[in-house]
Amino acid sequence: MVELQTQSVEILRRLLRCNTVNPPGNERPAQEFLAAMLRQAGFEVELLGAEPERPNLVARLRGAADGPTLCLLSHVDTVLATPSEWTHDPWSGAMWEGFVWGRGALDMKSQTAAEVAAATALARGGWRPARGDLLVVVVVDEETGGALGAQWICEHHPDKVRCDMLLNEGGGPVIPYDGGRVYGVCVAEKGVFRFRLITDGVAGHASIPKIGDNALLKMAPLLARIGERQPGFDLTDGPRALLEGLGLPPDDGDPSGSLERLRERDEVLAMLVEPMLGVTLAPTRIRASEKINVIPSTAELQVDCRVPPGMGEEGAARRIHEVLGGEGYRIEFSERVIGNASPVSSPLMDAITRWLGEQDPGSRVVPTILPGFTDSRTFRHTFPDCVAYGFFPHRHMTLYDVAPLVHGADERIDVRDLGFAAAFFHDITKELLG
Repeated sequence: MVELQTQSVEILRRLLRCNTVNPPGNERPAQEFLAAMLRQAGFEVELLGAEPERPNLVARLRGAADGPTLCLLSHVDTVLATPSEWTHDPWSGAMWEGFVWGRGALDMKSQTAAEVAAATALARGGWRPARGDLLVVVVVDEETGGALGAQWICEHHPDKVRCDMLLNEGGGPVIPYDGGRVYGVCVAEKGVFRFRLITDGVAGHASIPKIGDNALLKMAPLLARIGERQPGFDLTDGPRALLEGLGLPPDDGDPSGSLERLRERDEVLAMLVEPMLGVTLAPTRIRASEKINVIPSTAELQVDCRVPPGMGEEGAARRIHEVLGGEGYRIEFSERVIGNASPVSSPLMDAITRWLGEQDPGSRVVPTILPGFTDSRTFRHTFPDCVAYGFFPHRHMTLYDVAPLVHGADERIDVRDLGFAAAFFHDITKELLG
């Protein structure tokens, strides 16, 4: 594990020195570095992309016999960073106080480093799958939706990335809970049904407030309703299993009581779990009159709406109207993306559970779903039989340590967690592929 940790740290620091803020991305230098390392270890490597400076990396280690394909997936683009807000330059890959610092240290160049370190260590040591193939796929453009990354590679080269099992981002940091330790495995991503909420009125001169019919004033009670409550719950398999794993089984499919009991035990964890249980509405932008002296005839509120896996437009609209009421507004969906899920129970989940039982005895494994989305959604959509989980185990940094740093200033990872994760990818690969 020490050697894997050292190698993971070296790879991560090198990746962090590549500024891959997206846009523009410019991931090629990082991808060429990884490609050279994987080729030298014995992988078949291709760089494939829609744009020359933004290639996706696909590396394959073939097995001795037919069998399942395990894909270790990650992305190397990042969100922006403002250096003046950081203790260390976000593109320095600084080592300080046992942490590696930099933009992408958690999301998600660290997982890229751990996966590549594990895969190359296996290959350099002469290991080959007894059955099936090992795929290492590093994509671009995840932070802006994946049009040039996972979506592009799955649409244009599906046979090169087809897989039966997939490990990606989305879960893994340990959760202190009820005197014990819980690890979440992300089994699903919610869908996105963003919409415009519109109220109509009549324009007039603002010097005579009652001469028109102010559409913005009509928006006020609707905005208040969204602030006062969220829609009712629509419980899916992942969150149900999560509540059961936390010792809080829902009553007759209604998780309300479970959530209240969780809130009594851990208010922060309850805040993170609640969005997994149903539709969420978050107003983010509002606009009305273009001029300060004109009463607006139209007001528009943009709402970020996330829905449980499998829910479509009809279900989303039903929950929206439940909160807003049925009259006095219009809604227009600007995005319609149905979320998806993998089975809660699978050989891959069993292998994760066994490994954690050996490495952190007494800990528990629970399924979770991501209120946002990852590239796993694209792979599940393209390959319906693929079991895709988000899991990058952290033993020393808890979920509460990690969550505020992702996309934030001073993003960093404990070097011990890099070694822990690399050991997981190393061991799980050997167990699943022989």
